[in-house]
Amino acid sequence: MGRQWLQAKRDVANLRKGAAVGKLTKEIAVAAKLGGADPDSNARLFAAVEKARRSSVTRDAIERAIKKGAGIGDEKMVMEHIVFEGYAPHKVALIVEVLTDNNNRTAPEIRQLFKRGQLGAPGSNKFLFEHVGLVEAHTAKLDADIEEAAIEAGANEVEALTHEQNDDIPADKKGARFITDRTATAAVSKWLAQNGWSVVTSELGYVPKNCPELSDADRAQVGEFLQELDDHDDVHRVWAAMK
Repeated sequence: MGRQWLQAKRDVANLRKGAAVGKLTKEIAVAAKLGGADPDSNARLFAAVEKARRSSVTRDAIERAIKKGAGIGDEKMVMEHIVFEGYAPHKVALIVEVLTDNNNRTAPEIRQLFKRGQLGAPGSNKFLFEHVGLVEAHTAKLDADIEEAAIEAGANEVEALTHEQNDDIPADKKGARFITDRTATAAVSKWLAQNGWSVVTSELGYVPKNCPELSDADRAQVGEFLQELDDHDDVHRVWAAMK
């Protein structure tokens, strides 16, 4: 029984590792498709590659993902980028980014998931968000001044970021989320990487202008709804008007 239990435990660990590697390489491919194959000029790809390297993804797997996403070589990535807008329970505004190779399958599934909320028409609630560049990073310098780093990097705003908010931020490191103009995302990421920061996320995203007041019970209900969306294989990002 002991040997069987040990083998089963190893099998589960291997499955989890395979799923993690698959998610990392998909992000690399998506970044290359959206911004090109050069990490030096594609901040999102740079962050995705660095994250994959820290997770011991092989160089071959990283290069294959870049080529696939950028359409270089025999293997091409056929993905459609679709944005859904709507509301979670308790009128929490949402923007849901989807990457799919079959919108005829994905769209009805997303509509089904929104039955507990409300699916809106394109453009129905984007005005409730700012479309910005988002760079999340951490440093070993616990006394680092994140406001000073933001000014030096060229970011517009910065806020502290903990391991609980993003598990890519080590618990023993100082984390921050830098908010910048979309066109400055690559420059901010590059400055941070060159000045002692490890960039874990670099992308274009949405920051809510206002967030509704929610009770703990309401927040838990919205959290369950967001988790259902996030668990869908084709959902790439969920942006919610929540603090």
